[in-house]
Formats: sequence, structure tokens, C-alpha cells
Amino acid sequence: MVEGLDHDEQRAWQGLLAVMLVGIPQVERTFRTYGLVHIEYGLLNTLATGPLRLSDLATLGNVSISRLSHRVSKLVERGYVRLRPDENDGRASVAEITDEGRAVVAAIAPEHARALREVLFDHLTPEQVAALADAMQSVGAKLGACMEDGRPKEQAGPGPTGCG
Repeated sequence: MVEGLDHDEQRAWQGLLAVMLVGIPQVERTFRTYGLVHIEYGLLNTLATGPLRLSDLATLGNVSISRLSHRVSKLVERGYVRLRPDENDGRASVAEITDEGRAVVAAIAPEHARALREVLFDHLTPEQVAALADAMQSVGAKLGACMEDGRPKEQAGPGPTGCG
């Protein structure tokens, strides 16, 4: 037991640990067979919605520029992503998914969704899924992660936020 946590906090923490240590590796198998790690699959999914400047992709992916640079280089080497200069700012680069990258995402997506449902969502009622979504969006936003529409949930709406 973690010192100082009440009963429900302890239960929540134990459940989160179980998902991270047992469930996530099961989900990761869906893209590891394609030679991808979690962050790479996430970047491809994000780019599937349209090209992005690398700085925006890093923000939306909740990763540092250096980590993003390393992962994008791997995706470029595999032919899944291409880089081009930003038309509005030649100093910046834009990443865009290739047809090969789209094909990989299309091949992985159904199995990935099945694994997520099997590991997590099939064990919950729709009300529990909604409550979990609300809770995790709140936690992620408080941690400074980009959430939902590309911005921390508390900042969703008009105005600059630094998230996408």
C-alpha cells in the first residue's frame, strides 16, 4: 500500500498500475509487429489527419523536440513520413504521412482498437467509460498534456494555448 493514500486512491492507483504494466504491453503488440513503438504509431495517427509543423506535432504528441526528431527520422527512413519546408516559414519543417504510412495505420488500427477494447473498454459500462475519459482528460490537462481538441481541457475554447 502506498503510504498516505485513502482506500479509493489506493484502488485507483493499483488499477492504473495494472493497466500500465499488464494492459499496455498487450496493446503495444498490435504495432510492434510492424516495427513501431507506441510514440511512432501515435505520430502516424496524428499525421493521418493532415500535415503538421514539427513543433506542432511535438506539442500534440506530448513529446520533446529531440525525441520527436529521432522518431520522425525513423519514420522517414521507413518511408512512412516525408518532411518538407514550411511554405510560410522556410526555417520550419512540416511532416506529412505518405501513402505507405497510411497503409500501415490502416492495417494496425482495427487490431489496435480490438486490443484496447479487450484490455480496457469491454470491462466497463458506457457510463464508466465516460467517467474514465473525463478523469483522464482532467489528469492529462493538469499535467500539461495536449488533450481532446489539441489543447489542455481547461483551456479548450478560443485563445492561444500552446497546444497545437
